[in-house]
Amino acid sequence: MASPLHSIRLPLDDDLLLMQNGSVLRKVKSRSWKKQRYFRLQDDGMTVWYARQAGGRTKPSFSISDVETVREGHESELLRSLADEIPLEHGFTVVFHGRRPNLDLVAGSIEEAQSWVQGLRRLQEIITSMDQQEKMDQWLSDWFQQGDKDQDGRMSFREVQRLLRLMNVDMDPEHALQLFQAADKSESGMLEGEEFVEFYRALTQRSEILELFEILSGDGQKLTLLEFADFLREEQKEGDRASDLALELIARYEPSDSALKRGCRCVEVDVWDGPSGEPIVYHGHTLTSRIPFQDVVATIAQYAFQTSDFPVIVSLENHCSWEQQEVIAQHLTEILGQRLLSTTLDGLLPTQLPSPEELRGKILLKGKKIGTLEEELGEAPEDPEELEEPEKRKHEPELEPDVLDFDETAQNKKRKKKVVSCRLLCPSVCCQTGPQALGPMSGSPLLPKQKSKTTLCPALSSLVVYLKSVPFRSFAHSKAHYRLYETSSFSEAKARRLVKEAGNEFVQHNAWQLSRVYPSGLRTDSSNYSPQELWNAGCQMVALNIQTAGLEMDLCDGLFGQNGGCGYVLKPAFLCDPQSSFHPERPPSPTLTLLIQVISGQQLPKVANSKEGSIVDPLVRVEIYGVPGDTARQETSYVENNGFNPYWGQTLQFRVRVPELALLRFVVEDYDRASRNDFVGQYTVPWTCVQQGYRHIHLLSKDGTSLHPASIFVHIQIREELDEDGD
Repeated sequence: MASPLHSIRLPLDDDLLLMQNGSVLRKVKSRSWKKQRYFRLQDDGMTVWYARQAGGRTKPSFSISDVETVREGHESELLRSLADEIPLEHGFTVVFHGRRPNLDLVAGSIEEAQSWVQGLRRLQEIITSMDQQEKMDQWLSDWFQQGDKDQDGRMSFREVQRLLRLMNVDMDPEHALQLFQAADKSESGMLEGEEFVEFYRALTQRSEILELFEILSGDGQKLTLLEFADFLREEQKEGDRASDLALELIARYEPSDSALKRGCRCVEVDVWDGPSGEPIVYHGHTLTSRIPFQDVVATIAQYAFQTSDFPVIVSLENHCSWEQQEVIAQHLTEILGQRLLSTTLDGLLPTQLPSPEELRGKILLKGKKIGTLEEELGEAPEDPEELEEPEKRKHEPELEPDVLDFDETAQNKKRKKKVVSCRLLCPSVCCQTGPQALGPMSGSPLLPKQKSKTTLCPALSSLVVYLKSVPFRSFAHSKAHYRLYETSSFSEAKARRLVKEAGNEFVQHNAWQLSRVYPSGLRTDSSNYSPQELWNAGCQMVALNIQTAGLEMDLCDGLFGQNGGCGYVLKPAFLCDPQSSFHPERPPSPTLTLLIQVISGQQLPKVANSKEGSIVDPLVRVEIYGVPGDTARQETSYVENNGFNPYWGQTLQFRVRVPELALLRFVVEDYDRASRNDFVGQYTVPWTCVQQGYRHIHLLSKDGTSLHPASIFVHIQIREELDEDGD
């Protein structure tokens, strides 16, 4: 029976009707794992359940809101590898947000496969158009379906008790029965539709919010516009914009969520000679799958600008013969077309690197190059020594894996004396099975061939314009010999050593030349190093394995989510000055005190793979990542058996030296006396985005997807440190 709550109204559509009737589809995980399952779209129109067979016991498979895209069979590497036994036209792939594995399915016919593909895409469009209230209604409907064990559209008190455990609520049975009976207006002993909504509202009453409201409200019943504006001005520190913001928030009623996009702008592609004259992509000296280079370029073309239209950098690691390099150049030019930047923007020798704004919609190739741009363009600087004298070139920009921005100073008005500082970071990815940041791929691992020395093909060389790869010898050598369009790469070990041994020189180097840092070749498990210490030195392209969830990707997502995930973030001024005295390992004295009162939590999810009856004992840990003196963590005590509305009311205090480089990470864990605490959710935010006052921190899962409506309620205050004179 359908849920009586606010299910979406499905359009009259043959595809959706077929999905609601259900289909027997083959679920494919590998060449040896292919099993039939019965998949059916539930009557709520928002969830797909499955069973081993039609009429069997069903289990949730996925929610439409979790789906990022739906691909046809020929777009799946796994299904393509099985083309000899599975018609590609019968297959399709459901790609999920975050790092959840893809779901590859095979239908019994082309028509059935197309119905699922078109139906899922139509449901995605409906989800996208939902407002906040509709999303909350859908969330309640999902809970109702989970609690309604016998699926009769009603909930008994016993089912409600089971649902409370699922929702992490450890409530006294007598109190739960009182709420149940108060919501049971029909006195039927069952909750239906709006009765369940009433029961939920009673559960979610929050005393700390009501107390705050009563303090702010003149009559305890409502907030007037002036009262709301005063709250925004005085408590939330919104200043002069408080009145306009109050009107905006009232008109909007409540802010809408955004699922943060990763927005990687630099992708590593490791290319080797392949069979039949076609180059292939795999990560050398590691166990990774082989992908045709042509397919990788097509994937980049398809996904490069879906998240952001700012430029994408393809870092090409070329191990191919002359003949296959020509094939590489051909695929790049034919597939990418005008999106591939193959010459300088104005056709002239650059005196500064172009900004990301000027390069919107362009794909730049980073790699080795024969000779110089001067020779290629047939130009020479009017002053031949200008490009060789370090004092006149020290402001040249560099690309960073996490930030990239080029600023023109007042001197840039004179063409020959232009000075550029690299002020941006861009998120970079090191994918061991191809550009997963732009289009997830998977496959069986194979051993790489041995690297052989080959001559660079002119056709491929000419496609490298602003990002010529050059070896790093020393900071002094770079100043004396390198040009503004040349960039160096560093292994994580070498980069970290340079930060410690020559941190200030590294900062100055990164103020005029682009640096790329890549993971150690020993990370065959695709693990990640911490990007923070490299960002502290101003490195712009700090490559991470984006498919690996964890702290490192949380920091990356947090840093680059601050401006809508466009892919570029401005560096602080002291990392843009070629004469900077800043040393990341020797920060100044503390300048700020951060006070975070962790007040309460709301609707925290259960720990993955936990028992049905278990309830979390949540605690909150606040972590700061930045320069060594700022990196710290503190946590609250745990609340026993309450993941629904736990209350902590504890204040944590931190002292911060370099706030411009600091990231705050809020982590919720399930306390365990006998073993390591279990992860519940997290949210990471740059210091520059931290707002004072009362705030809700909306939690994300381990793979970076929303855990809506799970949140923690906090109060944030920032105080300036007083000097010795008390000023």
